[in-house]
Amino acid sequence: MKSPFAYQPRPRPLQLASPGAAVAYLGAIVAVAFLYSNPLVLVAAGVAAVLAGLLAGARRAVRVALKMGFALALLIVVVNALVVSRGETVVARLGDWPLLGKVDVTFEAIVAGLSGGLRAAVAMIAAAVYSACVDPDRVLRALRPLAGRSALTATLVSRLVPVAASDAARLRDAARLRGPGAAAVGKAPLGRRLLAGSLDRAVDVAATLELRGYSLDAPPARAHRSGSRYDRRFYAVAAVVLAAAIAGKALGADDFNTYPSVEIGLGPATLALGALVVISGLAPLRRWDVSTLSRIGRQSRHAEVARV
Repeated sequence: MKSPFAYQPRPRPLQLASPGAAVAYLGAIVAVAFLYSNPLVLVAAGVAAVLAGLLAGARRAVRVALKMGFALALLIVVVNALVVSRGETVVARLGDWPLLGKVDVTFEAIVAGLSGGLRAAVAMIAAAVYSACVDPDRVLRALRPLAGRSALTATLVSRLVPVAASDAARLRDAARLRGPGAAAVGKAPLGRRLLAGSLDRAVDVAATLELRGYSLDAPPARAHRSGSRYDRRFYAVAAVVLAAAIAGKALGADDFNTYPSVEIGLGPATLALGALVVISGLAPLRRWDVSTLSRIGRQSRHAEVARV
């Protein structure tokens, strides 16, 4: 079973764009998530990342990243609520805990943890879309003139992480197929088997690279710039999102306070920035998708007129 985060070539704008344009576009969404703490802007950045992944055809990657992101966000909320006791609104008094002392869960600490959890979830979704939609071989070719060995290492990591995820899924399936009479296999044995298989694969990859001459000093490669007609679109969207994010910070769009009481700003600047970030998620939309949506809209209007 192929990992949902593995790159799959598709005739979509995000896959056809150059790696620099794709990274600039997804990086702009992540930059908004790290620049802002307002939950409204963070949710808008998450929606933009999800829309970008769905329009690029990475539905499985987005679905898995959403589950992992929600789990991580929940963990951050729980940890922050237990560790931080600041805030005026006490939700629960849990008494004295070892190492933590007196634990009072406050509404303000929950909201602060939710802001950090949303930021982590947005970064995870954007990383999943990048892994599933950006060709690592093109990234290697683009970075080879700058840092050949580092680019090769990064490319191998991006290739082998989905393979390790597939190995883990196959090991779990094999453990379940042993039958009800077999002893249960815990996570530790599965982890050791996965680590052993990963080390064996790493040795094989190193031997293959050695045979292909990657250990020799090669002459500097010339940069082959293969542009795409979609590059300008993604660069423009990234520039607009970053400019709007910087301007929004100056205009107070990140009006958000958690302590001593929760204050979430919903001013015009915040709403405008959130709407712009959500719209930026439509950048991977194909012209065929636009024509299809317009045709569906016309058909629905004609159907309503016919019913009337």
